[in-house]
Amino acid sequence: MKRTWSDAETELARRMAGADIVSVRQFEAQDLLTLLDVVERFEGLESPLLDGKVLAALFFEPSTRTRLSFESAMLRLGGRTLGFADEKMSSTAKGESLSDTIKMVEGYCDVIVLRHPREGAARLAAEATTRPVINGGDGSNQHPTQTLLDLYTIQRRCGRVGRLKVGFLGDLKYGRAAHSLIEALATLGNELVLISPPTLRLPERRREELDERRCTWSETDEVIGAVRDLDVLYVTRIQQERFGDPFEFERVKNAYQIDLSIVTYGKPGMIVMHPLPRVNEIHPSLDASPQAVYFEQAKNGVTVRKALLAILMGAVP
Repeated sequence: MKRTWSDAETELARRMAGADIVSVRQFEAQDLLTLLDVVERFEGLESPLLDGKVLAALFFEPSTRTRLSFESAMLRLGGRTLGFADEKMSSTAKGESLSDTIKMVEGYCDVIVLRHPREGAARLAAEATTRPVINGGDGSNQHPTQTLLDLYTIQRRCGRVGRLKVGFLGDLKYGRAAHSLIEALATLGNELVLISPPTLRLPERRREELDERRCTWSETDEVIGAVRDLDVLYVTRIQQERFGDPFEFERVKNAYQIDLSIVTYGKPGMIVMHPLPRVNEIHPSLDASPQAVYFEQAKNGVTVRKALLAILMGAVP
């Protein structure tokens, strides 16, 4: 039996129709909780909801999960996709501005997802068009739809997304997935443990924002002691492409290498997440553990993005 839409869900869908998703900061705590309830409705759903609709996927940086999950979501709802996965295949290689590219593309589609190496590119794109724009990652700044699928995974595994203790391990300086999720979890009232080499700590301005939100957080470069009472360990890749100095990368590239033994130090129910791709920070021996949820996490991206595409185009079931 289908669950009736609540007033909160209906109102959220109404407000988000035709809107942009450029930052997790645009969502209040209650909106995040309501949105997760809406996402659950799209679990396993295949429907012609978006028949006749077109998604433009503009990826100026490499992507596997984000691009393919958006395309899969669109196809499973009866829509179509167009776009490119290499900046060299677009007219920016000829000097065209991002603003002009967006203004041109809006004539071909109903919604745009953009990944770009420049911070603020998604907001610029949103200002250049009346089509809904979804930020698929802008530099080391934000990745809001990754955050939503992370929250959805945490909720399904932990039963809630608040009152948890969550550790972030790895590149907290450049990691946009970590930046977005840290903001959301702080908004939802969680305790955070930031585990990184000193040179890859969370930027000062983001730490100040945690204090402004009265978030309980701590910082360390030691792993074993930090994981003992975590509910979630969120591992991130050291992002070589963000380093201006290759020698700086060489010094930290193997700072942390997590294997199956890590779960023996944590709580019995601790889950291990990763936005992927991984390089060597998680050993494949961990993959078989029921506490390793990173591939499930990636799969959840389709469900989350189905919900977002349907909501933005005003086509909820």
